[in-house]
Amino acid sequence: MPHTLQTYLHALTHLKRGGTRYGIAPHKPMLVLTLMELVEKGIVTNNRFEANADLVGHFLENWQLLVATPHQADFTQPFYYLQSDKANGAPFWYLVPKPGCTINAHIKSVNTLAEVLDHGELRVDLFALIQDSVSRTVLQTALLGTYFPDRKAYFLAAKHSGEGYLHEVEAYILQEPESKYKTVHIDTEEEVFVRNGLFKRHIIQLYQSTCAFTGMCLVSRHGHSFVDACHIVPFSVSHDDRIGNGIALCPNMHRAFDRGLLSIDKDYRIIVSPHFTEDETHEYSIRKLKGRRINGPQSTRYFPQLDKLNWHREHIFKA
Repeated sequence: MPHTLQTYLHALTHLKRGGTRYGIAPHKPMLVLTLMELVEKGIVTNNRFEANADLVGHFLENWQLLVATPHQADFTQPFYYLQSDKANGAPFWYLVPKPGCTINAHIKSVNTLAEVLDHGELRVDLFALIQDSVSRTVLQTALLGTYFPDRKAYFLAAKHSGEGYLHEVEAYILQEPESKYKTVHIDTEEEVFVRNGLFKRHIIQLYQSTCAFTGMCLVSRHGHSFVDACHIVPFSVSHDDRIGNGIALCPNMHRAFDRGLLSIDKDYRIIVSPHFTEDETHEYSIRKLKGRRINGPQSTRYFPQLDKLNWHREHIFKA
């Protein structure tokens, strides 16, 4: 066995973990397994682990499959404290803040962490090991056998079947009729963070990065869409992250929609409020949108739900 693999086998099976009233904390091995899975699935290819819905969602899914104790599924704790673990006397996990930001302590809010963190990264030799399927399997097997021996078989079977937390959340967001995720419990900030991230991703994909009002489509060469995923009934009111409560709008249309200057009728045509002034001769006059049918997803099943649009007309739109 190569010396580097032996080094990390020892380091990853001897992670420093705090004692709690429920037993030794499982957070650090859970995070390491999650990082490996993101590489295995091709979600992370460049040693940049962002605090996003993919990372947090996979962490929560793995937690549900592997942890049987009452420990809280706190993603932020190992994300920070894994920096204290070492292999051959040197750390193997680092946090890189965004320019002008610092991360000198454990940030308990995943939303705050996402605001100040650019990415986390593994030591180059460890990341290379994880990219290799054989080495990665050796490390995954050792982690499961060391920290979760009683749940290992169940975990592997669930992963093979492709079902679990993320599958259920995706089905809920996409309003799949066979979804088992009947009730969404907003118990933790992390769960809301994951659902909101997946909601934004699916809205942009289903609308093909195109504004439903203007037809504008703009995507950078790095794959970033400049169209917003918007809630029709605000999330603070509805706690509804399903596709039927969403629409893709460019930023100026998003602001106008949220402020009640624009809405949508029961035939999916744009209605315009009389309560604002503009240069109506301008090429991009908002009033020129009046009566235009929205650009929706290819499948009508993903169009905005009529009850959500009715709520917007009654409570937001300035008639």
